[in-house]
Amino acid sequence: MEHSFLIQVLMMLVIAIISIAILRRAGLPAILAYLLTGVISGPSGFNWFSQQQMHSVAELGVVLLMFSLGLEFSLPRLWAMRRTVFGLGSAQVVITAALATCIALLSSLTIVESVVVGSAIALSSTAIVLKLLNEQGWLRRRHGELSVSVLLFQDLAVVPLLILLPLLASGEDVLSFKSVAWAMAEGGLIFAALMAFGKWGLPRMFDEVARSRSNELFMLSTLVVALLTGALTQWLGLSMALGAFLAGMLLGESQYKGQLEADIRPFRDLLMGLFFISIGMLLDFSLVVDYWGEILILLFAVILGKAWVIFALLRFARESFRTSISTALTLAQVGEFSFVVLALAVNYHLLDIVLSTKLVMVAVLSMALAPWLVRHSVDIARVMQGVRPKEIEAPLIVPSIEHDEDHEKDLVLILGYGRVGQTIARFMKTEAVPFLVLDLDPTRVSEARKAGEPVYFGDVCKRSILKQARIKEAKLIVLTFSDSRILEEVLPLCRYLAPDAKILVRTRDDSNLEELEAAGASQVIPESLEGSLMLVSQVLYQCGVPLTRILKRLEFERRNHYQYLHGFFSGSETDITLEHLHAVALPKGAHAVGLTLGEIPWGKLRVELRAVRRCGAEIEKPEMDWKIRSADTLILLGKPRRIEKAEHYLLQG
Repeated sequence: MEHSFLIQVLMMLVIAIISIAILRRAGLPAILAYLLTGVISGPSGFNWFSQQQMHSVAELGVVLLMFSLGLEFSLPRLWAMRRTVFGLGSAQVVITAALATCIALLSSLTIVESVVVGSAIALSSTAIVLKLLNEQGWLRRRHGELSVSVLLFQDLAVVPLLILLPLLASGEDVLSFKSVAWAMAEGGLIFAALMAFGKWGLPRMFDEVARSRSNELFMLSTLVVALLTGALTQWLGLSMALGAFLAGMLLGESQYKGQLEADIRPFRDLLMGLFFISIGMLLDFSLVVDYWGEILILLFAVILGKAWVIFALLRFARESFRTSISTALTLAQVGEFSFVVLALAVNYHLLDIVLSTKLVMVAVLSMALAPWLVRHSVDIARVMQGVRPKEIEAPLIVPSIEHDEDHEKDLVLILGYGRVGQTIARFMKTEAVPFLVLDLDPTRVSEARKAGEPVYFGDVCKRSILKQARIKEAKLIVLTFSDSRILEEVLPLCRYLAPDAKILVRTRDDSNLEELEAAGASQVIPESLEGSLMLVSQVLYQCGVPLTRILKRLEFERRNHYQYLHGFFSGSETDITLEHLHAVALPKGAHAVGLTLGEIPWGKLRVELRAVRRCGAEIEKPEMDWKIRSADTLILLGKPRRIEKAEHYLLQG
């Protein structure tokens, strides 16, 4: 029996692989391949599994999806787009859901069924739309910006839906304002409690996990946090997905956001695949054949109705006709979160199998049409406006876009922020060259970010982390660590992701120089040889031999007491005999706030003030009459024990 079950699982995975490969070649999303796999493996096909057998594992996919959504949920981004998000987005969701609910009521559905149907139809596919807009280069166009705003609110609207569905399943025939308000208040209290814990506990927990330098521990901790918060909210009578979303949102503002997303993505994608397979198992093709006419009418009504609502709202907001049509067609499909709503509704016995099958088929067909509608939305808008595409193709080429892309190609990506990485970064900063740094030491990253440096926490062995660091835009990639095992993994990955970029690799000696060059390094810099060359250049300079501009620059730094070569953010590898930099942020009420730099006993503290950072600007070695304000960041140089005493004095006196 167990052997037969394993064979069935393997066969299902083979079907999924073949389906994804075929549909991807046809330009269709992978979600449809998973749904097709579910149909073939479920009761309508070989009947290997039932939807109930897949449910427990598939639900974990929804939990991890909501955790990932929480990581992407940025309060500053939401506030910056508040007018379109809460204006257009809320209007689209409310009006679409209300219209669909009213039509469902007129079709003799119950109030509960009508609310579920309206909620599912109101949502669009974030994954499909964002991917297609990015491929077309339309994210910065007006209809792209409006589409993203609406999708952002739709993702946000999933949260109250997760609170509402268990309430609808409570058995009440009529929803009272009191019951809805109580459920929302309960959700708000849980949100506040998790927020209080998350702000204090989660970042500190991940600080300790990150210091272990164990990828396995970090990954395991991420999964445990996502599932544990989900289990907590389920225990309190709410949805598991809601707890996972809150945990993701709390960690989304931390320095570990990129690493968390990279670690959880393989599990999320696999479990979400199983979730969509389980949705496919809900499809009964005998019902589809019986109701194919109704399904096609519903499909036409949903796409046309959603597009009309969005078009009317945009025209009311005085957007152009072409932008309104393009945005309406882009958002006309039903989204992946609609499957989540429908699956939860079926599990809570809020929908019968016939109605759920119709809605799932409508969602599947609308998502199959989505790539064509999005790619041709602009052309359709032009035709409806009475303008042929060829007549306006030439003016759409804007020279400034090409110039901006060239400018972005000047980015330097530094992998590793130890002494070598920090020295390179300081010279980049001096010459106003844009750069970005990845490092795996949480203390060092935290210190550097306090000082305003573009340093991010992330494992450079992971493809998704390098993509988030914009490796494809990098003109130059510098590998500053000399771990041969990591170099063997990172170097080929960097060359694959950025085939045109120059890659500089630091090594201790030239023993594996040829192997590194064969793996993709543009230039290998052995430390021992370079140290000798620098010493030779100094000797030749002292003897009066002319040097190039680079050597003169190095000599200038030496004559200025190695200004850019002293002081480093030590991270967790603190050597008590060495001086290092430390950033001290001064909150309101700190002892030093209101004093001048001259009033601080630097001689007694035995530390050196290197710079003051205020409002994003860094002032090196300010005058002693400089008055300290709250929110200033002082960058100190000294030994660890002296730095600790100085920080205590500055904060508490």
